[in-house]
Amino acid sequence: MSASATVDRLVDNFQRRRPIRAGSLIITLYGDAIVPRGGTVWLGSLFALLEPFAINERLVRTSVYRLTTESWLQGEKVGRRSYYSLSGAGRRRFDQAFKRVYHGLQQEWSGHWTLVVLTPLDSIERQRVREELEWLGFGAFAPGVLAHPTMSPSEVTAALSEIQAQGDPIVMRSEPMEPAAPKPVRAQVRESWDLDELAGHYSQFLDHFRPLWKALSDNDDLDDQQAFMARTLLIHEYRKVQLRDPQLPDALLPTAWEGRNAFQLSRNLYRAIHHRAERWLDAHLETAEGPLPAPGPSFYQRFGGLEPALAEAPV
Repeated sequence: MSASATVDRLVDNFQRRRPIRAGSLIITLYGDAIVPRGGTVWLGSLFALLEPFAINERLVRTSVYRLTTESWLQGEKVGRRSYYSLSGAGRRRFDQAFKRVYHGLQQEWSGHWTLVVLTPLDSIERQRVREELEWLGFGAFAPGVLAHPTMSPSEVTAALSEIQAQGDPIVMRSEPMEPAAPKPVRAQVRESWDLDELAGHYSQFLDHFRPLWKALSDNDDLDDQQAFMARTLLIHEYRKVQLRDPQLPDALLPTAWEGRNAFQLSRNLYRAIHHRAERWLDAHLETAEGPLPAPGPSFYQRFGGLEPALAEAPV
């Protein structure tokens, strides 16, 4: 099967899902394509970006309005046109989520644990803080006690401050053990995080996107628009699995961990198609001042380093 036919199949699978979560795809587009180019885009550009996925203007407007009311996006009117960018809270969530996507697995673990004790909170506040910490990758070590091996207390305090809950939970840092991951600790990890379910999600992701990698090797006929669509769906699906991943260090993960394979596949595919996707974005993204600027230097640090596009020779 050719690469273009493989992308058509990926898009068809996306369109068959019900409900189509256009808001989630819009966040993927901001993180992958818009933030590296300044972060603000005309609403009409969003229409153009989402039209190839069969998401109509009405659904885009509804989704953008919802993302604005949920403090992901903020809007600005210039004349009769509307322009949208990530809000401050949306940028924090974006930074946390997309850092996982583009920069891979954790560095070597120090053996420390950050612990958050929720028992001083009333039941409603405890549930609210628990949900925020679980979104950040914390697992339950005991009733009222959540833990994470790599997130620092200062990062936890900043996150709690964002939701105005920094004063009540108790945040502590444990001393490392020798060895850092003895058998009882590994058993606790499997009790606190469902790694088998997470591995299943990674396996599904690999099953969906490995055919594209093979097709690019056998018959790479992708045009610029198809490359953009393939890159968007790649990051969209990978990001969804990453949001479930607590980002545990290697020392606490199974030896054969599908998350490593998923990152390698994403890196290889992204490197293979990002130039063509950027050409399509050059032609379809617009701000109040005109076309969006080229991606900044941080874009080319994704997945361990991307090759900048070569400048075209003057005619």
